[in-house]
Amino acid sequence: MKIRISSPIAYDSIVDGPGLRMVVWTQGCIHNCKECHNPQTHDLCGGYEVDTEEVTNKIKTLKLQRGITLSGGEPFLQPEALEEIAKEAKNNNLDVWSYTGFTFEQLLDTKNPDRFKNLNLLKQIDILVDGKFELSKKDFTLKFRGSSNQRIIDVQKSLKYKKIMLVEEYMQQELCEAR
Repeated sequence: MKIRISSPIAYDSIVDGPGLRMVVWTQGCIHNCKECHNPQTHDLCGGYEVDTEEVTNKIKTLKLQRGITLSGGEPFLQPEALEEIAKEAKNNNLDVWSYTGFTFEQLLDTKNPDRFKNLNLLKQIDILVDGKFELSKKDFTLKFRGSSNQRIIDVQKSLKYKKIMLVEEYMQQELCEAR
């Protein structure tokens, strides 16, 4: 299977999720967020294609990384290829983060023709940072996101409980229960 990426894979990111991370920057985005951090990734025909097997083979060689991050561009424009990559990461005991300009609800909306492909990818993702970047809500104090409308979602808990479980909320809840 092929995946269109915008640039070579990074192996040492410390800003795209916790710990040392491998990052796959997908090519192609339809959101056109004003002052996007990665505007070079917007062109749907830009970047270049690689075999997903090339990426999964690189995952197998990782030693110091805590996880991988799927960024872009818009990862959910290529859910099948990224599902394969994310599965390999999980098989290698790596956590998987993904960024998307879509909301969690949009990805799973019954009117979305790709919702089953999106669900299959979401089943492999631990943390999803969702929502478009909004310049009017830009905030440099936020961790792992650019604007305050974006949410950091625990995907597996959200799928299990069939409601959005924000990382901050459930961590606070677990701390209270431990007391």
